Amino acid sequence: MKDKVTAVVLAAGKGSRMHSDIQKQYMTLLERPVITYALEAFEDSSVDEVILVVAPGEVEYAQKNILDKYSYKKVKKIVTGGAERYHSVYEALCVIPEENYVLIHDGARAFITPELIEFCIEQVKKDKSCVMGMPVKDTIKIVDDNCYAVSTPPRSSMWQIQTPQCFITKEIKEAYRKMMEAKDDSVTDDGMVMETYGIRGVRMIKGSYENIKITTPEDMLLGEAILKGRRQSQ
Repeated sequence: MKDKVTAVVLAAGKGSRMHSDIQKQYMTLLERPVITYALEAFEDSSVDEVILVVAPGEVEYAQKNILDKYSYKKVKKIVTGGAERYHSVYEALCVIPEENYVLIHDGARAFITPELIEFCIEQVKKDKSCVMGMPVKDTIKIVDDNCYAVSTPPRSSMWQIQTPQCFITKEIKEAYRKMMEAKDDSVTDDGMVMETYGIRGVRMIKGSYENIKITTPEDMLLGEAILKGRRQSQ
């Protein structure tokens, strides 16, 4: 029997750092909404289905302006997210069969590619728990409350975290359940949930320095450059 792979694409964030009335996932990037680039990459990959998570009150908007307009056949459900990212992830996990593998992806990472998704699928089937990222390029400083440098961790051991983050659905769902039962609101990504409450470690797998997350207005400019560069190389 074929191992089934589900992608969860998160598009429920407020995007307050964009300083825009339009949520970042619906902002226009080279004539298309940001979220469509990630959905297209998963559509062109071998994932079996996609669950799109949107903010409360946005199901109808996403259906009409994203799914119907761009005809994504693999998006099987639209789920309403919660107040925080981890609430949104858990809502999506609750509608996925537990025997599946799941790739959890931030919809604001518009520059994921089908090739990177295939690499994630290959690795999660091998390692059962893995997170995409890249080694940091810059020196990192740990600072105190007054912004004085306290220490400088070795750069060779530091990675910047990306998505997809990939797991066996049953395992990450149970880890999330334990986290929410503990009322732990300190987690910042799915890998941290597995590290803290899961049954296995998390392996880091290399993504791409182009796999950025659109968070601030400057990221839109960089995103345009990435997309234009890709079009020119085709």
